[in-house]
Amino acid sequence: MIVVVDERELVTKGYNSLFDREGVACAGFRSGEFGEWVESAPEEDLRSVRAFLIGDCNEGSISPRQLRDRSKAPVIALSEQNNLENTLKLFESGVDDVIRKPVHIREILARISAIRRRAQEDTGFTQIGAMRIFMDGRDPEIDGQPMPLPRRERRILEYLASNSGRRVTKTQVFNAIYGVFDEEVEENVVESHISKLRKKLRERLGHDPIDSKRFLGYRLVV
Repeated sequence: MIVVVDERELVTKGYNSLFDREGVACAGFRSGEFGEWVESAPEEDLRSVRAFLIGDCNEGSISPRQLRDRSKAPVIALSEQNNLENTLKLFESGVDDVIRKPVHIREILARISAIRRRAQEDTGFTQIGAMRIFMDGRDPEIDGQPMPLPRRERRILEYLASNSGRRVTKTQVFNAIYGVFDEEVEENVVESHISKLRKKLRERLGHDPIDSKRFLGYRLVV
């Protein structure tokens, strides 16, 4: 899930629509609401956040350094001012990157992936048996051959891979794919997506790589 903080509702709704087209969940806040949410949100919800995008907010209302006390997700400033002084000021506040608007939504996703890659010191993909699962929106590969997937199934596979070695609950998967505040979609839709994903992976691999246990959740296995 991507969290966008901006005082303008039109802006947050716009990003929500754009990220949704890419199969990425998005939640929008005004700065005051955001501060309250960060302080009170369960750890499970914060772990589902892929990045924080900070737009037009009241000065001093968002502290990237304090935000990191609760989340390790990248903090990126969206700037409408094309000048060096403003850019340096934003970096000094503690953000991980500054993106000047207008910008294509795919560039934002690419920058988020690059920051997370550097932070994790990985190669941009997770190898689990014959599966190579990328974190930048590309389809996974099985034995070196691409395996096209619908965007929701691909995002679920990416999320499972990013939590390799740990079991994640249905709620965690739902929050990561649809967002914490999406009340229009039933949480049980996760089971449907995972069922379809398992069938496709089983056909290509010859076995089911998604281990599931009732009440405990899912994890990828070799």
